[in-house]
Amino acid sequence: MKKIVFYKQPDQMDCGPTCLRMVAKHYGKNLSLQKLREISGINREGVSLLGISEAAEKVGFRTSAVQLGLDILNEIDLPVIIHWNQNHFVVLYRIQKKYLFYKKKLTYIIADPGKGIMKYDKAGFSKYWLSSSRDGDRHGIALILEPTPDFYQQEGDPNGGLSLQYLFGYLRTYKGLIFQLLIGLGVGSLLQMILPFLTQSIVDIGISTRNLGFVYVILIAQTMLFVGRIGVEFIRSWILLHISSRINISILTDFIIKLMKLPMSFFDTKMTGDIMQRMNDQSRIQGFLTGSTLNILFSLFNLIIFSIILSWYDLSLFIIFLISSLLYGLWVGYFFTKRRELDFKKFDIAAKNQSVVVQLISGMQEIKLSNSEQQKRWEWESIQANLFQFNIKSLSLTQLQQTGAFFINEGKNILITFMVAKAVIEGQLTLGGMMAIQYIIGQLNSPIEQLLTFLQQLQDAKISLERLNEIHEMEDEEPVGKELIRELPWDHTIKLQNVSFLYPGAGNHPVLNNITLEIPQGKTTAIVGSSGSGKTTILKLLLRFYAPQNGKLTVGASPLDHIGYKAWRANCGIVMQEGFIFSDTIAKNIAVGEDYPNIIKLNHAVKMANLNEFIEVLPLGLNTKVGQEGNGISQGQKQRILIARAIYKDPAYIFFDEATNALDANNESVIMKNLESFFPGKTVVVVAHRLSTVKNADNIVVLDKGIIIEQGSHAELTLQKGMYYQLVKNQLELGN
Repeated sequence: MKKIVFYKQPDQMDCGPTCLRMVAKHYGKNLSLQKLREISGINREGVSLLGISEAAEKVGFRTSAVQLGLDILNEIDLPVIIHWNQNHFVVLYRIQKKYLFYKKKLTYIIADPGKGIMKYDKAGFSKYWLSSSRDGDRHGIALILEPTPDFYQQEGDPNGGLSLQYLFGYLRTYKGLIFQLLIGLGVGSLLQMILPFLTQSIVDIGISTRNLGFVYVILIAQTMLFVGRIGVEFIRSWILLHISSRINISILTDFIIKLMKLPMSFFDTKMTGDIMQRMNDQSRIQGFLTGSTLNILFSLFNLIIFSIILSWYDLSLFIIFLISSLLYGLWVGYFFTKRRELDFKKFDIAAKNQSVVVQLISGMQEIKLSNSEQQKRWEWESIQANLFQFNIKSLSLTQLQQTGAFFINEGKNILITFMVAKAVIEGQLTLGGMMAIQYIIGQLNSPIEQLLTFLQQLQDAKISLERLNEIHEMEDEEPVGKELIRELPWDHTIKLQNVSFLYPGAGNHPVLNNITLEIPQGKTTAIVGSSGSGKTTILKLLLRFYAPQNGKLTVGASPLDHIGYKAWRANCGIVMQEGFIFSDTIAKNIAVGEDYPNIIKLNHAVKMANLNEFIEVLPLGLNTKVGQEGNGISQGQKQRILIARAIYKDPAYIFFDEATNALDANNESVIMKNLESFFPGKTVVVVAHRLSTVKNADNIVVLDKGIIIEQGSHAELTLQKGMYYQLVKNQLELGN
């Protein structure tokens, strides 16, 4: 019987791809979760059964999604993916049959990517799986998967990504300081090693012979040793602080660098809390590298030295200590699997909590306007209740672990104390020797506890590493080694040829359907249409937030995907519907990415965006801080700053997505007039509903349900009296 394969889902919405990964591994193929995410069409709502089915067929499975009852489920080949509790996916691996007094008892064994390997009786399984009724019988949904020859011909994905060896690479930079640290640890250990002999000599020589002078000498020696140890500890702490701070910054910087290299599609499918919790994982790794790893060297050194000394005093005592320490280690190690499950659960709850808190703060205006304070507070309190329940489970596990460990450890100490006391009474050991042994046992207990703590922190670091690998294994926008064009072709004309696109999510309809469009160099092209017709999607394809499923985009004679992302975006001035204002000065919000803005360009951009009047009344002018942590600004002021940002860049391409929809008629009129002197020589694409924004365009493209239905100038399209005419007649009062 094959061992049950289990993988934990890294994020809240990963249950579907993770289930498929488990089934693939069951049949002998290791497939990366990221690959399965991509081909299953995952989005922020997760993935549908259709998405899992399509992904399974792409990797070589034959699939069949069925609705069936318990009796038929008992007859099909396992494992299968089942829809669980109407909001989750799990893998049903086995149905165990046992007979008790001629009565058959069924046990359903499932791999739940959110919880682990679970067992249910018939009633419990039915409760979570059976979700609908048909012909009087209850049914559940299952996806049957059968591997085809194509599945076995595919190559599995190697287990790549970050490793502990990679993490230890962060320590190599500080090998000089680490060497000093190890010397300090060694000196500290040697100083400690002398103490039991000094203790024994005080009792056996100083007290027995009543030689107070000898006692003074020993106490002075002990004092000097203590001073030396404190000095070594001070130096060690400073070195550790220096190393840990540098490594923490390095790890976080590398993570943020990686995040910034990822395509925009990644951020569309990830929850804010998931990303922020991964940043918290960095601190666990940093603590493991600089605290646990270096301290364990000190502990192991002490363990070896004092074990040798204890063996020299009494070998039988050392054997007792060794056996009890092994029992102690086995007891603590027994809880590692449960700790891992709780850690993943804590990550999920903390991620949800983080997302809700961010939403509460950033959405406070809408919460108040809709009188939903109580409902949103209850939503937060529900998560806190889950967090409280988790903390209870975590505390119960810790207390059980600590209770067993305490009994083993203290039982060992009591037994050793009895044996050395007996040896003193029987004359086999001096009183000083007894005190020395007690000191040695105390020094041995600490390294054992530190070693087990290290193993727990190692487990935590590996769990954090698994989650970070989900980020680091993703392909960058500009993969290393890929040859890309770094300069734009002389011909700036953009062409879309038979382009189709649909957003991630199985069963979604195409947003763009076989679009062919030419955007001529130096001309203004306007795109209009009803909401959801695909206007903004065209802009996002041009800005390379996404890649089309079919067709191609070219700039001049060069495919757009052969041009480097940075080179392309450096030549694009963009105003999106949801443009972002940073918590910074107005000047730095216009000249984004420049520490010292060009004053001439800045003033020109301010004038073109009609911001002069707004800025002149501010005491600090362009140095006024705006954004979430600065002065509040209106939507119209925000939009004018975004327009100024695009103008300051002075790019070859201008992309406006509803760039003036928040402006009043006067501001819009002034800005559009100013832009008429800015647009010549630039290739401009304007998406808008307002006809005052698009009527002067060289070419107006009318979209409906992802298809181009009309093209031409304002005058030409008006005469046709088609969809464009219907869109504009109320605004321009045509035909009245």
